[in-house]
Amino acid sequence: MPFSLFLALKYLKPKRSVTSVITCVSVIGVFLGVAVVIIVRAVMTGFGDLWEEKILDFKPHVTVRSKGPGPVIRGGEGLAKQIAAVPGVVAASPEINTPVMLQRRGIVSTPILIGVDPDCIRNVYKIGNPVAGEFDLEGDSVVLGVDLARTLRVFVGDEVTIYSPKTLAARDEIYLPLKWRVTGIYSSGQRDYDAHFAFCSLPNARDLMGMEEGVFVLNVKTAEPANAPVLDAICEQINGIAPTCRVETWRQADREIFNALAVEKNMTAILLLLVTVVALFCVMNTLLVLTVQKTSEVGLLKALGFSKLKIMGAFVVHGLVQVTAGTVLGLVAAYAVLRNLQNIVDLLARFGVQVFPKAVYGLDAIPYRLVAADVIWVVVIVYFFGLLASLIPAFLAASKNPVEALKG
Repeated sequence: MPFSLFLALKYLKPKRSVTSVITCVSVIGVFLGVAVVIIVRAVMTGFGDLWEEKILDFKPHVTVRSKGPGPVIRGGEGLAKQIAAVPGVVAASPEINTPVMLQRRGIVSTPILIGVDPDCIRNVYKIGNPVAGEFDLEGDSVVLGVDLARTLRVFVGDEVTIYSPKTLAARDEIYLPLKWRVTGIYSSGQRDYDAHFAFCSLPNARDLMGMEEGVFVLNVKTAEPANAPVLDAICEQINGIAPTCRVETWRQADREIFNALAVEKNMTAILLLLVTVVALFCVMNTLLVLTVQKTSEVGLLKALGFSKLKIMGAFVVHGLVQVTAGTVLGLVAAYAVLRNLQNIVDLLARFGVQVFPKAVYGLDAIPYRLVAADVIWVVVIVYFFGLLASLIPAFLAASKNPVEALKG
């Protein structure tokens, strides 16, 4: 066994002293720091994945809008058929989307109304089977999200009064409010979409907006939305088909959300790493106390001819053993917590502690995904600072004068 390792293990033996207590505190500090950072990184990564999944399920992968002064795309149905024939495109839906005001017995809500071809709704929007009624857009009908229906206190078969933006915008014409019947209620699993979107047929949307033809957008679904090169190639082909239109991908449309998540994820990890750095100061304090306690022994070793590197190696190994023990315990604890994360959240909810309310986050369950790169990144940083924390006391111990050390 190398001398440095032998001496470090000798110093690590518990002796019911202050040094042993500080050593335990150091290991616990590293353990808690590593566990917390990995858990938070995994949860933030899960949030990003789930937001991306929900966006890709509900919103279009590529949006085509008019470049002209007006929002209307002429011949939208024909363009949609041409775009649908592009390799990699699953569906292309001509749509009219506009904010409206819905009213029911004095209760008012202002969702986005999406006028869509009933044959395209299943291909473009992954919202599953309706929780009530059906996706029937025939006649004067509307399909609401479950949270929107709850806000308006309506059920399938009830009528809602709908006010068009033209009611306020048009000066020379009068647009009276319409009454439409609720034929279905859907649930996408995300509150933002369930509370702020409603669907109707494309002809009804045109009548509501006072339009005779055209659409506002062409929403496109692709087979590989997460594959950026493929998505860019599809956009280039769409630009060739519709040169008078502006093409935007889902990443461009929702870049603020993903940028905010990335910044929050990195800043949270950096702040939590400070906990680990504080714990590594405890490692340094342990070694500083140890150098004082072992002054005479260090002086004897130097008098016997042991080199500075071997003495430094003993103290560095001593510190790295603490870091390794804390890191291993932290990795095990993080994995155990993540595996039982939802059970822990449910248990806290029984005691009235709402850790993950849907009203705030708009999601049904707490997500997480453990990424190997994140784990390696945390371990490397912990070992780097652990090495720095060990080198300072090790250098001080190895620099002691043998004569002065033996006198001490």
